[in-house]
Amino acid sequence: MLPKTDWASLIPHTGSMCLLDAVLAWDERTIHAISAGHAQTDHPLRSLQGLHAVHLAEYGAQAMAVHGALLARGAGVETARPGRLVSLRDVQLFEEYVDRLEGHLDVHAECLYADDGGAQYAFRVEHRGRLLASGRAAVIHPQS
Repeated sequence: MLPKTDWASLIPHTGSMCLLDAVLAWDERTIHAISAGHAQTDHPLRSLQGLHAVHLAEYGAQAMAVHGALLARGAGVETARPGRLVSLRDVQLFEEYVDRLEGHLDVHAECLYADDGGAQYAFRVEHRGRLLASGRAAVIHPQS
């Protein structure tokens, strides 16, 4: 397990917008992270109604960022490479609001394609083995 203190400095998400708590497992193609912050009343994406499941796409995107950063670190790169989320596809939501769920969320991402210009991942977010959201996301790395 990799605690947040191990990888948080490698990604651009900071403070309360760094939504993941730890990485349970990762390899060259996949990552499994967890987060328990979805239930916090001061969650930065929460509305008066609660934390809508559409925001689980951000959890998936952050898992992508952590995965890319861990791969880069493994290759000797220690600075976060800026990325822009440019598309979400085939997003399915199986719950409307997720802030009432107890315990942690399991956030999984799988790299489908990556090169110097960007990457495409499939993601899914689960709670106690039940699928809450899934989809695909693409990110580009703009030229400096």
